[in-house]
Amino acid sequence: MSRPKKKKFQKLKHKYRLVILNDDTFEEKVSLRLSRLNVFSIVGVSIIFLITAVTLLIAFTPIREFIPGYANVNVRKTGLQNALKVDSMEVVLAEKQLYIDNIKNIIQGNPIDFNQETHIDSSLDYKSITNLRSQEDSILRTMVETEEKYNLFASANKNPSTISSFIFYSPLKGTITNSFNMKSANKHLGTDIVAPKNEPIKATLEGTVIFAEWTNESGYVIQLQHENNLISVYKHNSILHKKVGDRVSAGEIIAIIGNTGEFSSGPHLHFELWYNGIPLNPEEYISF
Repeated sequence: MSRPKKKKFQKLKHKYRLVILNDDTFEEKVSLRLSRLNVFSIVGVSIIFLITAVTLLIAFTPIREFIPGYANVNVRKTGLQNALKVDSMEVVLAEKQLYIDNIKNIIQGNPIDFNQETHIDSSLDYKSITNLRSQEDSILRTMVETEEKYNLFASANKNPSTISSFIFYSPLKGTITNSFNMKSANKHLGTDIVAPKNEPIKATLEGTVIFAEWTNESGYVIQLQHENNLISVYKHNSILHKKVGDRVSAGEIIAIIGNTGEFSSGPHLHFELWYNGIPLNPEEYISF
């Protein structure tokens, strides 16, 4: 290091005394021994501390709301949420309107124009209006297919074979306590089977659930629609494992044996078979 630089550094380290005296008595009150280097260091640290403290106050306290250019955080958050909600509502309204227009065209027998203009704001963030129309068309197609699925006569001509060729699965293995009897006074239109508690009830054939609800007389009831206008009915269940519209396979568990409904005298399954609206004797087709 050169000599002039050493002298300058030495000057910074020279000690000075800061004395505060009583002006009348010249009594020494405060005395501080300082150097230029100490003063510069204290001032620098104080400035850094002050800047850090002010930054933290602005960043993490409500004080920032009083500074021009800083908006209220809650107001900004609420505004953003409202903008998203409005955007979503416009999308939903556009979808509903397009769906209604398509329904009207179908009812009136008019062709659906998939190239028609819509009133959706071009500023909305959509991928494509074509995708929207495709979704609505899929929903309509699903509705039509669902209605056809529950049509009891829709499948009558699909398979010309009679039910005598069907292989029925026993819905429950147990003891028959009351058989099918059309000639009795109360016309017992099914077969009652008694089995241990919590035994599963199984679908006798592959089919679709067309009814799965509670009734006062028969408790929890589930009905399946099969091919060739064949319907199977399962009554007095304690629990139903399927809902309307479910597709089930032969032997699949659909309920649990129970004792529900006013007409039930104990835990059992009341099972019925109907073909073209006519009740059949299940014992002629199924071995319980």
